[in-house]
Amino acid sequence: MSVKVDEIKVRTTARTDILDLTDQVLEAIGRSEVRDGSVTLFIPGSTAALTTIEYESGVIDDLQKAIERIAPEDLYYKHNERWGDGNGYSHVRAALLGPSLYIPVIGGRLTLGTWQQIVLLDFDNRPRERRIIVQMIGE
Repeated sequence: MSVKVDEIKVRTTARTDILDLTDQVLEAIGRSEVRDGSVTLFIPGSTAALTTIEYESGVIDDLQKAIERIAPEDLYYKHNERWGDGNGYSHVRAALLGPSLYIPVIGGRLTLGTWQQIVLLDFDNRPRERRIIVQMIGE
């Protein structure tokens, strides 16, 4: 059993960027030589999240609109009073989706469904450079 750690870096713009990370995760698994085990992805920070979705423009638009309905940007957020940065909504959105994913790896392949991709959602109200920690455990 071995543990390998890698990192993915991406630049985001602002206001609910949704980026497909699937290829970068596959590359990290290839470098690790883990054939059977798991990969855990984690994004440090409290204004971004990770999930899976079909990375298709209609679904992405639907997801962005659903997130806006659940935690609208224009609501009152007490966080904005404390820090004055206007991103209270982004903290709530990120907390609802969560900062990590766990995916089994079998035969060197992610066990994703046919139309399932790994995505980063950056909710912050300013451009960011994001780090995604990729930890692979297995043989």
